[in-house]
Amino acid sequence: MRKFSFVLFALLLSVNMLFAQKNQEIYSIGFYNLENLFDTIHDKGKNDYEYLPDGVNRWNTKKYRSKLKNMATVLNEMSADETSMGLAAVGVSEVENIRVLKDLVNHKILAHRKWGIVHVEGPDKRGADCALLYNPQLFTPLDSRLVPYTTADNDASYKTRGFLTVAGELAGEKVYIIVNHWPSRYTKSFARERAGVLVKAIKDSIVAVAPDAKIVIMGDLNDDPDDESVKNSLGAKQNIVEVKSAGDLYNPWWNILRRDRLGTLKYKGKWNLFDQIIVGGNLVGKRGVTLKFHKAQIFVRDYMLHKSGKHKGSPKRTLSGREWLDGYSDHLPVIIYLKKD
Repeated sequence: MRKFSFVLFALLLSVNMLFAQKNQEIYSIGFYNLENLFDTIHDKGKNDYEYLPDGVNRWNTKKYRSKLKNMATVLNEMSADETSMGLAAVGVSEVENIRVLKDLVNHKILAHRKWGIVHVEGPDKRGADCALLYNPQLFTPLDSRLVPYTTADNDASYKTRGFLTVAGELAGEKVYIIVNHWPSRYTKSFARERAGVLVKAIKDSIVAVAPDAKIVIMGDLNDDPDDESVKNSLGAKQNIVEVKSAGDLYNPWWNILRRDRLGTLKYKGKWNLFDQIIVGGNLVGKRGVTLKFHKAQIFVRDYMLHKSGKHKGSPKRTLSGREWLDGYSDHLPVIIYLKKD
C-alpha cells in the first residue's frame, strides 16, 4: 500500500509538472544588425554604389547570395533551442530595401517559418533601413509608421534613419515594438542623445493613450547601456527594482556588459554592447497573468566568430576593408524571452 501511494504521488507530480510547463508560454523577440544587406542593383537617389558589381566592394550575385544564406542561418537558429517556433519577431537594421527582405525571408533556410515583413523606406542617404520580421502565428502587426529623426533646430538637410514603430498583438496582448539604428559614432554624442530624447517621446505618447501596453525598444544604438543617450536621454534603468511605473524602462544589457563583460561587437579588442532590447514597465514585475520579461541573451555560435588571427573571438564580418571574408556581421544578435503563465 505504501509503495502504491508513492507511485501514485510520483505520477501526480509528473502530470502537474507537465501541466505547468504547457501552461507557461515562452515568446522570443530578437534584434540583429545585418551589416549591409545590399543587393547588386542601384536604387535611384541612394548612395549604394560601393555595393554594385563595379563598386569598390565588387559586390556581385555570388557574394549577395552567400550573405543571404549566412543571415538566414543565424535568424533561423535564434532562440530555436528555447522554443521550436523560433522568434516571434525580430528587428533588423542595415537592410537596403524591400527586395532584400523578401529574398531573405524566402531563402530556403528561412522559408519554412513563413515570416512577414514590416518595412518603411527611410531617408538614409545610403539606403540602409530598419525593418521588423515576424512569425504571423505568434505576432500580428496592426499598425506601423516610421517616425522621423529630427534635429533640435529642425535642420531639414540632416537625414538619417527614423524609428520604425509597430503596434501589434502577441499572446493576446497589445505590444509596441520600436526598431532603431541611432546615428553612428562618426557623429558626436549629442546626435545619439537626441535619438534617445525622440524615442522617449514616442514611448511617452504610447503610454499616454495605452497605459497597459507592453513596450519593446530595440536596435543598434551605437552607444553602450551606461552612455548618456541610453541612460539619461532615453532613461533606461540598470536594475529591475528601479522600474516603478508603466512609463519606466528596464535595460537588462547594462549588467551583461559591465558585470558579465559580454558584448555584441569588438573595437580594438574591447567589447561594446550597442545592440540592446529594452522593455517597458508593463513587462516587468509580478502583477497578474500576463506577458513578463524573463531573460536576455546574446546569441552566438562558433561559426559567427573569427577562429584565429588578430581578430580571434570577434564577430566575423562580411568584409574587412575591401576583402570579402564571407562572414556574417560585425555585430552579434540579441534576444529577450517573455513568459506568460
